[in-house]
Amino acid sequence: MGRRQEDEFEDRLKKIVDQGAGATADEWLKIIEREYGKVPLIFQRMGERPEVLISHLLYKSSVAETSSLDPKYVELISMAVGAALKCQYCTSYHMQAAARMGATRDEILEVILLSGMISNSSVLANAYRVVDEKLEKCFPCEVKAVPEKTSVKKSTRTGRKKK
Repeated sequence: MGRRQEDEFEDRLKKIVDQGAGATADEWLKIIEREYGKVPLIFQRMGERPEVLISHLLYKSSVAETSSLDPKYVELISMAVGAALKCQYCTSYHMQAAARMGATRDEILEVILLSGMISNSSVLANAYRVVDEKLEKCFPCEVKAVPEKTSVKKSTRTGRKKK
């Protein structure tokens, strides 16, 4: 963090202390509503505990403001994570923010495709590892809630069961 950023951060903290947590949270919620058209539900709920909202927004803004990435890409990445986590509100919020930062429709759609690809790969990678791990062991021995295989067999000719 450069000296200027440190000074700005310390000034922000001093203002919070001088103004109080409740007034600061109210002010920040109004700014969010003005900039985004509405206040996301998570911020509304956090606003019920101003210290939680303030610490969350300070963390969020500190990460964004000290990032070497262009703000548009920060929002596109945030949108991709929201999509991969299946959070429609996160996806929508960050998509709007990315568009305001100059992201095109094509960029937004491409990021959604990429997040879907990675999300799908994650599902497959995790599931295949579980299968590999469990199939190496005595799988039925570990699953106690499932009854053991009975001696009921299907006839190959008629499809009827025989004992």
